[in-house]
Amino acid sequence: MASAGKSTLKRLAPLLVVAVALAAFFALGLHRFFTLETLRENRMALQDLVDASPMRAIAVFIAVYAAAVAISFPGASILTIFGGYLFGLAIGVPAIVFAATLGATAIFLAAKTALADFLQERAGGFVKKMETGFRENELNYMFVLRLIPAFPFWAINIAAGVIGVSIRNFVIGTFFGIIPGTFVYASIGAAAGAAFDAGEDVTLSGILLQPQTLLPIIGLALLALLPVILKRVNKQAANLGKQPND
Repeated sequence: MASAGKSTLKRLAPLLVVAVALAAFFALGLHRFFTLETLRENRMALQDLVDASPMRAIAVFIAVYAAAVAISFPGASILTIFGGYLFGLAIGVPAIVFAATLGATAIFLAAKTALADFLQERAGGFVKKMETGFRENELNYMFVLRLIPAFPFWAINIAAGVIGVSIRNFVIGTFFGIIPGTFVYASIGAAAGAAFDAGEDVTLSGILLQPQTLLPIIGLALLALLPVILKRVNKQAANLGKQPND
C-alpha cells in the first residue's frame, strides 16, 4: 500500500507543482501586473529595458511567457500584447509562438503523465467532446482547437494530455494553430503605443470581433476541418454503398 501511494504521488507530482506555482502566483498578487493598464503605465520603462539589452529581454520574455502558460495562468494572452508592443511583429510573433508552445507542452506532458490513465475513462463534458473530434483526425482537430478558441488555451493543454494526444501532433498543431491568433494579439500590442499616446482605449474584444480579423481566422478553421469533413462524407457514402438493394 505504501509503495502504491508513493507511486501515485510521484505520478501526480508534476501537476502538484503546477498547482502550487499557480496558487503562489495569485497569492503574491503577480496577476495584477498582467493587464493593459500595467503596459500603459510602464511602457517607457519596459522599452528602455529592451533597448538596453534586446537579446536578454527576449530571453526573459520567453521564459516568463512559457512559465505563465505552464502554470495555466488564464491571462497569459495579455503577454502576447506585451510582446507585440516591446518587440514588434517580426521578432515578437516568433518569440511568442515558441514560448507558448513550450509552456503548453510542459503542462500537456504533466497532465499526460499524471492523469491520462486515471481520467481517460472518467472524463466528461468538453473533454469527451474533444476526444470525439480527435478520433476523426488528431492533428487537424488539434490545429482547429488552437485556431478557434472554442475552449480556453490552458484547458486544451490539460485535456489533450488526459485524452492521450501524441506529443508530435500536440506540438505541431499548437505551434502552427496559434500563429494567426498570435499575430492578431501582437498587432494590438504593436499599435498600442500610438493608441496610448492618443489617450484611446485598447481592448481585446473590440479588435477580435472586427470582420477583418474574425473572418480570416474562421476561414482558416474551415480549411483545417476540410479533411475531417471529407473523411466523414466518404465514410457515409461507403456505408450507403454497402446497403442491400430493395
